Amino acid sequence: MKFYRIYIELTNVCGLKCSFCPTKNLPNKTMSLDFFESIIRQAKDYTKEIACHVVGDPFTLPNLNEYLDIIDKYGLKALLTTSGYYMKKQPNSTLFHPCVKQINISLNAFNKNDSSITFEQYIEPILVLCKAKDKVAKEIFINLRMWNLDSNLSEDSYNQEVFAKLEEAFGVKVEYKNPKESVRLAYKTLLHFDTYFQWPSLANPIYGHGTCQGLSSHIGILANGDVVPCCLDSEAVMKLGNLKEQKLFNILNGKRAKSIKEGFAKNICSEEMCLKCSYKDRFNL
Repeated sequence: MKFYRIYIELTNVCGLKCSFCPTKNLPNKTMSLDFFESIIRQAKDYTKEIACHVVGDPFTLPNLNEYLDIIDKYGLKALLTTSGYYMKKQPNSTLFHPCVKQINISLNAFNKNDSSITFEQYIEPILVLCKAKDKVAKEIFINLRMWNLDSNLSEDSYNQEVFAKLEEAFGVKVEYKNPKESVRLAYKTLLHFDTYFQWPSLANPIYGHGTCQGLSSHIGILANGDVVPCCLDSEAVMKLGNLKEQKLFNILNGKRAKSIKEGFAKNICSEEMCLKCSYKDRFNL
């Protein structure tokens, strides 16, 4: 069993309350370095990439570089996802760590929070990072994400403000693209578009059966050690096991994991959470 990547939540602390994210009910938790290394030691047999994120923001961690050192120690690559609010907390030596393959920055976080900082104060450190990457010729992807498209272009006013700033900074024409498409701002620096999506929840209506990439392309591991089949299961509703109690091999070969995976192979959702997830429709077109 191999995965394209494994999502490991270094911390579930984000510091924001974006309207497009689910309400966090689990207590604040940051994974210890020792526990993280015990997970990486097992994860290396299943993947080559670690996405350091589920719902928390790894940029809130003052010792992010130590987690990256561990990823690098076992020959894996890291993907970092952030709201962009904590960019100044991380030096370039951390963000350009040898193991970092990609940095994703959710630009649509700014206008979905009551913030004491201005748009200029928010966007400037992000642009500085992009320019610094080009200057040192780092082979790292920076994806600026605008995942706020809808049929009414309800975020157009804010998006146009972002477009103008990016055009000024990079000297390229920036305009809307279709979901999943992107604008090339510079070498390995992209503005990526996608639509809003609804997080799965037991409170959602039933959307029906189908398939999903959970337990196929990826799994998630929350900050408390819970293993989940999907990177959107931020509350461990479909908990497969906990890595403080079991080995990853045993969890992935457990009854619940097998049932979910076998069901997806037949376009059947064995879990209520999956029945109430609309994101899987993206894989059932």
